[in-house]
Amino acid sequence: MVIGLIGSGKIGGTLAKLAVDAGHSVVLSNSRGPQTLSELVAELGPNARAATAAEAAAAGDIVVVTIPFGRYREVPVEPLDGKIVIDTNNYYFERDGHFPEIDAGETTDSEVLAAHLPGSRVVKAFNSINFAHLAEQGLPAGAENRRALPISGDDAEAKKVVTELTDSFGFDVVDAGPLAEGRRFQRDKPAYGPRLTAAELRDALARG
Repeated sequence: MVIGLIGSGKIGGTLAKLAVDAGHSVVLSNSRGPQTLSELVAELGPNARAATAAEAAAAGDIVVVTIPFGRYREVPVEPLDGKIVIDTNNYYFERDGHFPEIDAGETTDSEVLAAHLPGSRVVKAFNSINFAHLAEQGLPAGAENRRALPISGDDAEAKKVVTELTDSFGFDVVDAGPLAEGRRFQRDKPAYGPRLTAAELRDALARG
């Protein structure tokens, strides 16, 4: 597949490397322009190129949104229509400013992004793991104590694709349910951060 990345920081860069290592191509973008990504592209090799956010969105079979949540309105809408969008974002009011509807528990950061992208199939994933752990902790399928990562989303087929991709990166997947259930693995929740097996993660999500 071609995986587009809107945002190419620590999580985005790590996901890009995992994708290339798994045999995919990546199209990277950031807010500062393609020219600032030359070093990362060179590191990733011939299956990586840099582009604008709109170009990365248009090129990707799957597109990863991995920018500070407070800037979600910068994500291009039209090129993502009908596509699977992986949302890795977390809401940090200290960085993003306060969103009263999120603070009140009326919605979640991923639901806000999904409302911005009404034609996209948004799956929340990769937000609950440190980028260094994402790079280092993957294990082959069936390995003892393999780490599991949670996902949530409203489209079953999109979640299946993201599950298969995550498995190819070396992690089991636990489906937390609809996109709204992403609140169970957000900041300060039991499922956010620690290395957990699938059984342990299901328990942590239930306590979320």
